Amino acid sequence: MSGAVVRAIASRDNPLLVRLRKLAADPAAYRKLGEVWIEGEHLCSALVQRGGQAAQAVITEEGWQTPALRSLAGTAAAIAVIPAALMTGLSSLESPPPLAFALPWAGPREVEPHVSSVVLDGLQDAGNVGNILRSASAFGFTQVIAIKGTAALWSPKVLRAGMGAHFALRLVEVAGDGALSALRVPLLATSSHAERTLNEVALPWPCAWVMGHEGQGVSAPLMLRCSDALRIPQPGGEESLNVAAAAAVCLYESARQRARAG
Repeated sequence: MSGAVVRAIASRDNPLLVRLRKLAADPAAYRKLGEVWIEGEHLCSALVQRGGQAAQAVITEEGWQTPALRSLAGTAAAIAVIPAALMTGLSSLESPPPLAFALPWAGPREVEPHVSSVVLDGLQDAGNVGNILRSASAFGFTQVIAIKGTAALWSPKVLRAGMGAHFALRLVEVAGDGALSALRVPLLATSSHAERTLNEVALPWPCAWVMGHEGQGVSAPLMLRCSDALRIPQPGGEESLNVAAAAAVCLYESARQRARAG
């Protein structure tokens, strides 16, 4: 451990645990408290592997006896060792993990104008949002812009679905028209009514794919700002794809064409 402050906590009324319970209980609490709560070895490892550091590690007494978890906790600036029963009170999971981190939230960020991006237009399902973040990271998109009404990007459910992708992306939240106006790359969308299919068009790079609300799709004003709307071919005959699946297809096709172009 590199100088981490270690202390044992046995009371649920400890001020640190009181604060962390508030952070873990409210999906958008990070905006008010300035901290993000991540749970489990996978997410904690993903943060460290991407060069991040937690301000606070919370580890159960049993976890403290496991060398790998103890070493991971040691990357944080401070460590709290607690009974497993107290971790149950902090965790949003049915089976609380032995390790969790609290890390500083970077706060509201500005749009980077010239990078390949994904725009989330009011997506409300945390699983969909997290899966789209994973696809964005996997296929070389570096920025995700969440328009007002989209699920909180750093909420525990989105973090779990993102599987560590958060730490590889520039995340811009609660963006409005002004933020999107800052983008200097073409906006693309999908439409089941479009004449041209995704694989028939030379896709621009960099670009910004716009993904719409699960039920209503991309809003009409935002669709008007898109330079192209394309159809995803579905030879099996389904009317539409889940938005996370559609995003994966679109982002993959952008990455495939980029690789082929050399």
